[in-house]
Amino acid sequence: MPKYSIILPTYNEKENLPIITYLIFKHLDKHDFELIIVDDNSPDNTIEVAKSLQKIYGEDRIILRPRSGKLGLGTAYLYGSETAKGNFIILMDADLSHHPKFIPKMIEEQAKCDYDIVTGSRYLSNGGVYGWDLKRKVISRGANFLTTLLLNPKVSDLTGSFRLYKKNAFEKCIKNVESKGYAFQMEIIILARSFNFTIGEVPITFVDRFYGESKLGKQELIQFALNLLYLFSTK
Repeated sequence: MPKYSIILPTYNEKENLPIITYLIFKHLDKHDFELIIVDDNSPDNTIEVAKSLQKIYGEDRIILRPRSGKLGLGTAYLYGSETAKGNFIILMDADLSHHPKFIPKMIEEQAKCDYDIVTGSRYLSNGGVYGWDLKRKVISRGANFLTTLLLNPKVSDLTGSFRLYKKNAFEKCIKNVESKGYAFQMEIIILARSFNFTIGEVPITFVDRFYGESKLGKQELIQFALNLLYLFSTK
């Protein structure tokens, strides 16, 4: 039976963490999995909430990997994967924008064609985005359009962060990724295509966070643009 390692980066997610954890355990009750929480020294004491959840669900099911500060999303995934025991790696956000009910659908899609990667897409039929203002929608659509135009990745949602990977595919890609922030998701798919990994997609609905503030800021958008230009010139 395959084992799944869910890597959940957190920063100031004390309100969301108990809910997302409950939903993960609810929707994956028929699967063997572990939840790896990588907290970047959240000032709201997210790690204390994580420790309480660990006592409830068990230290073998919830693994804590705290870090000294905000070191980038890509490095959080890499740090979490270093102790992952699963055959598959699942990446998702802790802010309830990614509903765990879609994970079984990703697992089913992966098994159907033995995909190396399955990505959740907001832009496939039956997918969608809820709670974003027009500016955020334009940024996301624009990023996907530009990346598709310049790099032709053959994936409908290149900036999404809700994905399932075979562990060997994830490890090979992430060791070659140079981006650390918002552009990480884009670069890893481009690398996956260059390594001839197969990629499947399932439609998901993305809901804007209930609690806390978005981590996407002006600096992340500038870094995304720079990484896009870099990939266009080198890949």
